[in-house]
Amino acid sequence: MSEYSALLGDAVLRHRTRIAEHSARIESELANRVKSEFIANMSHELRTPLNTIIGFSKILVEHDKRRIPQHEIVEYAQLINDSAGHLLSVINDILDISKIQSGKFTIDTREINVDEILRYCVASFQKAAEDARIKLTTDIPNTLPPVRGDASKLKQTFTNLLSNAVKFTPPGGQAMVTAMATTDGGLVVEIKDNGVGMSEQELEVAMTPFGQVDGSRTRWREGAGLGLPIARSLIDLHGGRMNIDSQKGKGTTVSVLLPSRHQVSASRGRDMVLGEEFVATASD
Repeated sequence: MSEYSALLGDAVLRHRTRIAEHSARIESELANRVKSEFIANMSHELRTPLNTIIGFSKILVEHDKRRIPQHEIVEYAQLINDSAGHLLSVINDILDISKIQSGKFTIDTREINVDEILRYCVASFQKAAEDARIKLTTDIPNTLPPVRGDASKLKQTFTNLLSNAVKFTPPGGQAMVTAMATTDGGLVVEIKDNGVGMSEQELEVAMTPFGQVDGSRTRWREGAGLGLPIARSLIDLHGGRMNIDSQKGKGTTVSVLLPSRHQVSASRGRDMVLGEEFVATASD
């Protein structure tokens, strides 16, 4: 009987080992596929603006050999500037998500007015929306309560969300930014569009760092796949919440809840405080 039990135990152990090895192999293959896809997409994201910068700057360098009209010089300089800005944005996103995933990220908190940040972000996207024939509207009252937060990080968050709203809304569509105070002194910001939207599975991918709903090299919109994960992480660091409601073919609504400055002040003891800068860990 003991010999039978030993044989049965060995068989069970071998079976569990095979299952574990199979699961590990699948996870490894999935990780390698995601890594390969990310490297391919990042290569495209980085090389495209770099090629633009190198190509047009070379034309400008050879200006003495071939006289270039003044309006073309201005156009080439603008293309170089735009490409450099895009390149810097991609690099900054990669650095930010790397800091977040490493377990530490810092935000500089102080009392700020979110309505001013929202109006700045909307104004910076008005021309892009007009060029894309998208109606961008707002409903942002002047009576929003101040909150404690990092103005630059909240600006980055709302810029990412607005960028997605404009980027994934087809011509003739619309996007709207609304904000309202909550009864406990916090506020809710809502960014809504009637663009392409996402299914539940696509949303899960989009919320994964480096994940892209359309990961192919021929995808119809550029991007590193970091905007939503970074936005969610930054809102979490502010003690808030970010919810996304999206329907394929109907649009997306992103709701951001920021707590009152009193709630943030009361909870600061849970974090490591360095003056006005506190370090949030991945376990927060």
